[in-house]
Amino acid sequence: MIYRVDVRIETPVNPTEVTDRVTDAVHNVFPDAEIEQEGEGIVATTHALDRFSELLHRQEILDTARNQFAEGRQAEGFAFRLKKQAAFEGVVNFAVGDPNELGDIDVRVDVREPSVEAYVDHIAPPTEEGEPIEP
Repeated sequence: MIYRVDVRIETPVNPTEVTDRVTDAVHNVFPDAEIEQEGEGIVATTHALDRFSELLHRQEILDTARNQFAEGRQAEGFAFRLKKQAAFEGVVNFAVGDPNELGDIDVRVDVREPSVEAYVDHIAPPTEEGEPIEP
């Protein structure tokens, strides 16, 4: 199946941070993202979440991801936040509660085809007894 998605990733770059390290944090989770400096932060765009999905599977946090996507559900997609330091290490760690003092990585996923639910099932399939139920 062909998935059409637009992913926008935004994060601040604080005066105490090195821009290249923040860029690396984004690329470690979203390697295909095109990154641009914008104001006091960076904005990135991509059209695939393959590496992100791979990390969710490897870390065995599919249910956690699905819960975060459900909480961030929007009309045309979903949104979530990640911790920058974890992303720099190539690890997915969802940011919950108040934003980190350094700022989190904000991700918005707009799904064009086929549907939000189908895309969520693609990147973070439901599980049964901890094992992914692949379609």
